[in-house]
Amino acid sequence: MKLKGSQILAGTPQQVWDLLTDPARLAKCLPGCERLEPAGDDRYTVEMKLGLAAVSGRYSGSVALSEKKPPTSFRMKMEGKGAGSFVSGEGKIELADLKGATQVRYAGEAQVGGAIAAVGQRMMEAAAKNIVQQFFENAAALLKAAREAGSSPGPARRG
Repeated sequence: MKLKGSQILAGTPQQVWDLLTDPARLAKCLPGCERLEPAGDDRYTVEMKLGLAAVSGRYSGSVALSEKKPPTSFRMKMEGKGAGSFVSGEGKIELADLKGATQVRYAGEAQVGGAIAAVGQRMMEAAAKNIVQQFFENAAALLKAAREAGSSPGPARRG
């Protein structure tokens, strides 16, 4: 299954980059994400609860970032298992400055197997597009909340 598209977020490329590479804030953007934690340099473990037609359940896996060129692009590789299914994929994220906003372009491919693959290609593509849309809505809300609070939406600081 291939995913490709773009979305515009209100914020500079650096602000969007900071959001996309901060596990605590990124977890708030991912629908069904129950845990996203660092597991080494540019590696994370993830646990999600997803539902897709008759196949639903908890999935756990890993996400790794590579070829990072802040604040313009990176590659992401992910693998996950759960509910008698597996998924793996790789994609590229590119950020383009639109003078006060950022265009986020994404392109990637995922392979699925097991029970989730039996759901059907069209239903899986529709579900994937829905998850992507929810992700961007959540990301936009986080960036807006940071602007309204008058703070930079950069990574959380530990004191």
